[in-house]
Amino acid sequence: MSSEFAPPFFIARLSPSDQQCDAWADQSLLDSMEQGGLDWPSSCRNGTCRTCIGQLVSGSVHYAVEWPGLSAEEKAEGCVLPCVAIPDGDVVLQDPSR
Repeated sequence: MSSEFAPPFFIARLSPSDQQCDAWADQSLLDSMEQGGLDWPSSCRNGTCRTCIGQLVSGSVHYAVEWPGLSAEEKAEGCVLPCVAIPDGDVVLQDPSR
């Protein structure tokens, strides 16, 4: 494989539980977490209801929609909407059960 290509997946980990799964570079974090057996709240899957809002502890994401339902302040504080967030690399999210 050429180094020009992005890896097909990264790791998504929940903190502090250390549960983790593969986070595919071509799908939302929510889809990857569900496929990996991680429990995460969700509803609309289009970035508007905010049911899935979470805190990004480390890593970065980009969005499948132009402007997800987050304020500029929430984005600056590290809030993400996993239903429309695509990982740019390995990510750590605050476990929603904590």
